[in-house]
Amino acid sequence: MTSSASAPTVTHLSWDRFHQDCRALSAQLMHQPWRGVIAIARGGLIPAAIIARELDIRLCDTLCVASYDHDRQGEAKLLKSVDGDGDGFLIVDDLVDTGVTAQLVKNLLPKAKLAVVYAKPQGEALADYWQTRFEQNNWLHFPWDSSRQYAPPLSEQ
Repeated sequence: MTSSASAPTVTHLSWDRFHQDCRALSAQLMHQPWRGVIAIARGGLIPAAIIARELDIRLCDTLCVASYDHDRQGEAKLLKSVDGDGDGFLIVDDLVDTGVTAQLVKNLLPKAKLAVVYAKPQGEALADYWQTRFEQNNWLHFPWDSSRQYAPPLSEQ
């Protein structure tokens, strides 16, 4: 029997793991004099809040970009921008996947640095900082996208 290297996989991220990964990413960012944090809404809101807390940054803003449905990525659309060229700012997102959103943001704020909690190969080079790498064919389910539910024992299935 042979297995396909490109068979899609799914990873369910717990709140604990996500928070630990955000803290580890924060440790990489500590020695920079950041002027502020810009979260890419919506996925970047929670990691940006965690990172801003860990780095004691009080100036926080958002870029609003729509590119994902619940199960697929489409064209990135800028819904809300920020002023300036990003000098001294840290842009935060949960994931860089294909790089579509990251490229839009880097074009918009060329002097900002992009930090993502998770990176996939197609978009990885666009992130200035990232914590954990996943394969391109791995679909991530973030804690805010999931709910706990009863799982019947195998004997009942």
